[in-house]
Amino acid sequence: MKLVTHQLPGLTLTDHQFQLPLDYHQPTGPQITVFAREVVTPRHQQADLPWLVFLQGGPGFGAPRPTTASGWLQRALQDYRVLLLDQRGTGRSTPVTAQTLAQLPTPQAQADYLQYFRADNIVRDAEEIRKTLLGEDEVWSLLGQSYGGFCITTYLSLAAAGVREALFTGGIPPVGVPIDEVYRATYQRVLDKNRLYYQRYPGDIDLVQEIVAYLQANEVHLPSGDRLSPRRLQQLGLAFGASDGFEQVHYLLEEAFVQGANGRELSYGFLRHFENNFAFQTNPIFAILHEAIYCEGSASNWSAERVRAEYPAFNLDTPDPIHFTGEMIYPWMFAEYGQLRPLQATAELLAAKQDWPPLYDQAALQACQVPCAAAVYYNDMYVELRFSEQTARLLPNIKLWVTNEYEHNGLRADGERILDRLLGLVRGEV
Repeated sequence: MKLVTHQLPGLTLTDHQFQLPLDYHQPTGPQITVFAREVVTPRHQQADLPWLVFLQGGPGFGAPRPTTASGWLQRALQDYRVLLLDQRGTGRSTPVTAQTLAQLPTPQAQADYLQYFRADNIVRDAEEIRKTLLGEDEVWSLLGQSYGGFCITTYLSLAAAGVREALFTGGIPPVGVPIDEVYRATYQRVLDKNRLYYQRYPGDIDLVQEIVAYLQANEVHLPSGDRLSPRRLQQLGLAFGASDGFEQVHYLLEEAFVQGANGRELSYGFLRHFENNFAFQTNPIFAILHEAIYCEGSASNWSAERVRAEYPAFNLDTPDPIHFTGEMIYPWMFAEYGQLRPLQATAELLAAKQDWPPLYDQAALQACQVPCAAAVYYNDMYVELRFSEQTARLLPNIKLWVTNEYEHNGLRADGERILDRLLGLVRGEV
């Protein structure tokens, strides 16, 4: 296939597509396309540079679409040829959406297909791409943001021989931790974020209660046609783990009401912007496989929903301020989100699936000699600090930078500095 190359100021971008097995245990069976974009500076276009693969957060999101040589990419391009990988099912790789899954005849067929879209097969895809682009014996470096760091840990478990060095940002996974314990820790972090949010914006206590009361008294529909329920409103707390997350929510809420023909009502602008805050419908892997990223030989059985019952502060009938939820997936979402509704039975099958294969090999991690460096965010709402430190103790050649300077989106907020620090750590320069 002829490679397509585009030139932007300071960037040369080359598109790559790879035909790879859906199931690596059946290499001659059904195939999928995996897309990756190579990025290099024009002056390095012909240079023999080492490769750095970026593994995006998620699960279920494509790699960044670069428009300028800025942030972490600017720092990376000083030393590397960067590969932005659209993990299977995302971006320009064979997509997973309600539309594409409709080609499969039954919920069971959809569940059987989706079981191959976790980190183990993302790693196998990357290894096939490495061998194609670099050659069997060449190695490359990894940079993983959030879920991308989970993928790196799987990479070091399955194929460490292909890795020169590994860099984590907010993404050391909870290896060996039961899924319910993951969500107990996460709910506690979300409670802390709610407390801090209302400390910063105490006027929002009454405003949020007014919005919830309005939604309970009126059937309000979003521009997509979906109903906006109070529990869906609570999901705005998903943003609280970012450095600007409080402001995203506050500035949205402060324009919630307008005076309409029948009195005070929720504004169209609020409803439009609310809906744009979420990617569950455009990126359904984020919903349908979210709990599965924590499963090895056991079912999730809707862990976030079950564990939520242990935290009554999230109930809507408490006298306390309304509490927002965080990065949790609930079974009711597959009834209330229009583009998830066709996947409801499939989601139930995946939530009940018990025979998930292992994602991590603790013995392999303990024997791994790949140099690693990790930015671990002290206040991370999505990836629990103590579990990250516990996993890091398995890796004999890792250096941790534990910091409260950044939230989970540190790589987006100040990527050039963070990547420079991690490279210094992994190279023994700091």
